[in-house]
Amino acid sequence: MQSYRSDSNAAVRVTGVTRLLPLGSRQVEILQGISFTIAPGEWVALTGPSGSGKSTLLGILAGIDAPTDGQVVIDGVDITRMDERELARIRNQKIGIVFQSFNLIPNLTAQENVEVPLYVNERAGRRSPAQQARAALERVGLGDRLDHRPHQLSGGEQQRVAIARAIVTRPSLLLADEPTGNLDTRMGEQIMDLFARLRDELGVTLVVVTHDPQIAGRAARALHLVDGRLAEPVTTPSPAPQPFAVRRAAPVPVAPLASDGAPWGKGGRA
Repeated sequence: MQSYRSDSNAAVRVTGVTRLLPLGSRQVEILQGISFTIAPGEWVALTGPSGSGKSTLLGILAGIDAPTDGQVVIDGVDITRMDERELARIRNQKIGIVFQSFNLIPNLTAQENVEVPLYVNERAGRRSPAQQARAALERVGLGDRLDHRPHQLSGGEQQRVAIARAIVTRPSLLLADEPTGNLDTRMGEQIMDLFARLRDELGVTLVVVTHDPQIAGRAARALHLVDGRLAEPVTTPSPAPQPFAVRRAAPVPVAPLASDGAPWGKGGRA
């Protein structure tokens, strides 16, 4: 079996990533030679104007899109040489993704939506998918909404279901693409409070795409994209951040997650 392990100790290492897309008879360079590293447990914001390549870069980090050139290493694994089946396995085991539009399955309950990734996870653990989904929903404050379908939930509640689905497989990397874009200011602050708490409690590395300078300001640092390039390229990972004070909105209730004997986050997967 081919090995994709890298000697990198970074949570994320991006080297010389370029993305070209065809436009008529020519190629448009969406990303141009992007390089940076992110330390384990670090919170990084991806910022920049519309069309700067933020979401494209996030899709490449998630293994949803592929770079035209360059290398992406996630948790020591080079994902740029993998086929789609191998990428699907890595996404399921190492990467949690939260989208602006929630992307919940409308005819499933909150609990059933969170269970979905567990049915294809090879490291599901000793507890059943239902038990793990309930625990994840309790962690994000939705223990009383298990049987509600998406249309019965507010926007903020739907996004918390999406976050529970992203963390239920215990990824080491959590990616969020404009996670507050469909929410009002108060609910957006609560969602970012939840991200901050999950980052601290679970030890995940967090990368958030945002247009909002207040949200970007909560990260340990920001990578700013302009016309497909890093405005100020950062190649050396900063130390994993310590908990820091932030302005809190009304707190989101969070219940302890029942343990199956393994801690969350990198190095503690079932």
